[in-house]
Amino acid sequence: MAVLDGIRVLDFGRYIAGPFCAALLADLGADVIRLEKVGGGEDRFLAPISSSGEGAFYVQVNRNKRGMTLNPRSTDGKEVLQKLVATADVVVANLPEAGLVVLGLDYESLKTIKADIILTSISAFGPDGPSSHKLGFDAIGQAMSGIMYLSGSPGQPTKAYSPYVDFTTALAATVGTMAALSVRGQTGQGQEVKGSLLASALTIANSMLIEQAIVRPNRVASLNRSQTQAPSDAFQTSDGWVLVQCIGQPLFERWANLMGEKKWLTDPRFTNDQLRGENGTVISDRMATWCRDHTTAEALQALEVARIPSAEVMSPQQALDDAHIQASHFFTGVGFPGIDATVPVAEAPFKLTETPTEIFRRAPLLGEHTESILTDLGYSKAGIAALRDHGVI
Repeated sequence: MAVLDGIRVLDFGRYIAGPFCAALLADLGADVIRLEKVGGGEDRFLAPISSSGEGAFYVQVNRNKRGMTLNPRSTDGKEVLQKLVATADVVVANLPEAGLVVLGLDYESLKTIKADIILTSISAFGPDGPSSHKLGFDAIGQAMSGIMYLSGSPGQPTKAYSPYVDFTTALAATVGTMAALSVRGQTGQGQEVKGSLLASALTIANSMLIEQAIVRPNRVASLNRSQTQAPSDAFQTSDGWVLVQCIGQPLFERWANLMGEKKWLTDPRFTNDQLRGENGTVISDRMATWCRDHTTAEALQALEVARIPSAEVMSPQQALDDAHIQASHFFTGVGFPGIDATVPVAEAPFKLTETPTEIFRRAPLLGEHTESILTDLGYSKAGIAALRDHGVI
């Protein structure tokens, strides 16, 4: 038995935060229906990988879902929406409040249809404040939280290539949704779960914001070098790059022994993590010299023997080919129409020993399950054909 057997989720999410939250609920066994506009949502075609244009993000964050098209603004579309909501336990949507109201997806509207409904709403800026009405993507959170400012180099703010704020928001929204389902199971009461990209980014950045508020170090970017411990940096070897992280006195002592230079342990500039971070360029320079004299394999072997955390800086292809990653079985090969190879879709990033998650269905083609879903709602073949003729589906 899956954790969310018998739970139905309507997914009006777009791009990553909303859809990945719904995907995780599907991984846990919920019946998730992705609803998108008749011509297909723009997020379907981002980073295309199939002959029909479906993109990498779409294939990842819409696994295990059924898909249907719907124009909820039309009169008939509103009727379909209301019938769907009446069968649902959770609605996931990532829009500002005004957008939810226009589509009839705001909590007040939904609970008039289903009193115990749970709405998981995700916005860019959150429900409060002068920017709450604005739209935004992952990088907005990176930019406004201070994280982008402290990434890259001084004078050149740099965002992360992968949209980690989106995925963090999805994970947080999933936790909130599971909590709301638990409460409903105890009280019968639904509620709205509110998440935002900015809230997630500020959570990730909180420790550095606390530090700034209390001691005001006014830090600036330092590429890959940590400012609060050392050596903690990316280093070029004779044939690649490695990342090394020494945090705490025991690891620093092991590093000094690896260098064969115990002088580092008596130098007053390096007596704790904070001082080592403040004087990290000196330590990074020493480590860089050592790494240049070794291949990546040699460096990693020596660091492992010294029990110092390290890893090769891998390209995406190297990550796919890595022996440990392959042995972890973290990816499930999923077939998809118009793609000759199987797609390596990441499993849920947690393991349940008694009620395991699984990827049992590829992401749906545009409107792939529209007719079967409408049939389950009581629509006849003629009624479905009429909806199609009128552009409702």
